[in-house]
Amino acid sequence: MKIVVIGGTGLIGSKTVPILRQAGHEVVAASPKSGVNTITGVGLQEAMSGAQVVIDLSNAPSWEDQAVLEFFQTSGRNVHAAEAAAGVQHHVALSIVGTDRMPGNGYFRAKVAQEKLTEASGIPYTIIRSTQFMEFLGGIADSSTDGNTVRLAPGLFQAIASDDVAALVADVALTAPRSGIVEIAGPGRAPFNEIVARYLKAIGDRREVVSDPEARYFGGRVEEYSLVPLGEARLGSIGLDEWLRRSQAGA
Repeated sequence: MKIVVIGGTGLIGSKTVPILRQAGHEVVAASPKSGVNTITGVGLQEAMSGAQVVIDLSNAPSWEDQAVLEFFQTSGRNVHAAEAAAGVQHHVALSIVGTDRMPGNGYFRAKVAQEKLTEASGIPYTIIRSTQFMEFLGGIADSSTDGNTVRLAPGLFQAIASDDVAALVADVALTAPRSGIVEIAGPGRAPFNEIVARYLKAIGDRREVVSDPEARYFGGRVEEYSLVPLGEARLGSIGLDEWLRRSQAGA
């Protein structure tokens, strides 16, 4: 089976592509580096020719509210048009748990727009909503730092390792389209501030993490269940401690 992975050289794509190849599939790792640009449309039709499945792992170069919205809308329209022309049978889009519960977060609003385009495209689809990646914990801490203090809301957090995300994305891509949403998350759930504090302590970062119910997450207000699945979810197997061990071993 031919599978096109848009964003195939990124954090998740670079792990998903070899999983699918090892399973015997023909995989195109599509990205601007390989001559496929979802914004201009250059290379899309050629990449998708003969493809049965497309996995969209694209990410915007800018997270400014309007820029990220325009990226996902333009990219989505171009991808779906190319899929329709190629007769693609399954579109898999990676999104975020809680996109529809945090309207103050511009990136989440853009992902909602991407999801709506996917649902309206006419292409059989599955949307995978993932919790935040463990690989982003450092960046989250940095974005919430004031001096030597990291201010984070105590809402629940269920970070997932990128290795688990890639494995679950590959698995979903090889099953029948759900025409709906599948949620994935890490195996452990704890308050946001506690998880980031554990991460910083493990890497020897002396910043103090403070629980602040008013702290925003990239502009969005974090309620208790804003960032975790509310119902059934497929869970990864790599917990925070195991991920930290692997990360430090590979450092």
